[in-house]
Amino acid sequence: MYHIDLTELPQLTNDTFYPLYNNDNRYLVLMGGGGSGKSVFAAQKIIYRVLTEDNHKILVVRKVAKTSRQSTFSLLRAIINSWGLSELFSTNKTEMEITCKNGNQIIHAGLDDVEKLKSIQGVTSIWIEEASELLPEDFRQLDIRLRGQTKNYKQIILTFNPVSITHWLKKEFFDTKKPKAVVSKTTYKDNKFLPKEDIEVLEGFKESDPYYYQVYCLGQWGVTGKTIFNSQKVSIRIHQLANQKPLSRGYFIYSYENEKIVDKSIRFIPDETGYITIHEDVKENYPYVIGGDTAGEGSDYFAGQVLDNTTGKQVAILHHQFDEDLYTKQMYCLGKHYNMALIGIETNYSTYPTMELSRLGYYKQYNREVPDTFTGKLQKKYGFHTTKLTRPVIISNGVEIVREATHILNDIKTLEEMLTFVRNEQGRAEAQEGSHDDLIMSWLIAQHIREQQTFNVSEVPIKPPEKLLDKLGMTKNKKSFKTI
Repeated sequence: MYHIDLTELPQLTNDTFYPLYNNDNRYLVLMGGGGSGKSVFAAQKIIYRVLTEDNHKILVVRKVAKTSRQSTFSLLRAIINSWGLSELFSTNKTEMEITCKNGNQIIHAGLDDVEKLKSIQGVTSIWIEEASELLPEDFRQLDIRLRGQTKNYKQIILTFNPVSITHWLKKEFFDTKKPKAVVSKTTYKDNKFLPKEDIEVLEGFKESDPYYYQVYCLGQWGVTGKTIFNSQKVSIRIHQLANQKPLSRGYFIYSYENEKIVDKSIRFIPDETGYITIHEDVKENYPYVIGGDTAGEGSDYFAGQVLDNTTGKQVAILHHQFDEDLYTKQMYCLGKHYNMALIGIETNYSTYPTMELSRLGYYKQYNREVPDTFTGKLQKKYGFHTTKLTRPVIISNGVEIVREATHILNDIKTLEEMLTFVRNEQGRAEAQEGSHDDLIMSWLIAQHIREQQTFNVSEVPIKPPEKLLDKLGMTKNKKSFKTI
């Protein structure tokens, strides 16, 4: 076993990564933008362990074996040479194997060579470079192959650049806290060894390609495929909101007497695990609208979006797996809380919520015109119905709003759904497989029904100037608010 002068490691390693030399978690996840130095550190740590620990066979993997030669294999050799350790290692260039004089090995393989992988026994640790190239089942197979006999800790290092926000890596390691996993997110700003000219190139993307800068330079989750909404502006907005916390989170409680909700009993209970997120509390004498989406085909969530109708800004979101009756009661309370908001719930899969709201006495609902089956005369019915005619209209309106006024979106989950809302092969706008569009549809409905909201201007605490009234398409009396 060989010893490295530990006093030199801080000078050889980026400050962000230095504490990770001693990290012994099973999963060490290194995600970062271009130039962050994550792959260099992974190689440094492997060499350090090979020199200072016994009985190692460390496997370095990429999706395609031949891509390792000019990446991980070359990088490991370069670090060995730069550290002045060449005499301690022998290299088999054909098999891409590196052997230390103490008997420890670093071997390479690709997931495209299944037979070679099967023949490798006694693996004590694994480095997966460009882990985003792997399928989840690839990762599972590697995980179970980490069973070599060693007194040292076993670890899988995953290095990758940011990928689609729907990628399994995000769900596996970032959306929830996976046991025995440590996550490190870095950018070129964390790399003290990056040449000045490389920094200038990366920072040049701030102006020339802001989306590329956010995703590939700053290491933000990106998007693949052709999205319906402007992915660049959505991603930037997500980044802007990343460190902002909502005003509150919780749910409503109420008394229920004679099959009705007692309005005076309605209370919002703060709870970090609650399904209602408040971004902006109710303002006295302001008009609000609420769009709703029920758990129909391809969905198992109920959703509600509350908008300030003077601006269209998101102020609250409801998102949960409910029974229909509980969902309707929470929507009732939400509407009452936000100044008797206009509520429009989609009726494609169920008319129960609109009917139940009526039974509960909530009549300020969106009305659509429907031809009578027998007479052909138009009649009004509660709720929004999504059709081949209405769906493109509300989506088109939403696309325009995102393009021109992304700042009115305050909910990261809604924005993340927008990054997975794409055109399929038939050209239809829909959520990618495995994703949802509940929050998108409820938001689109809320934006659409704004014109039907009425509000008495005399109730506004501060009288709006005439120019604002004109912009809103209002007189001094009761009128409809229009989308702005």
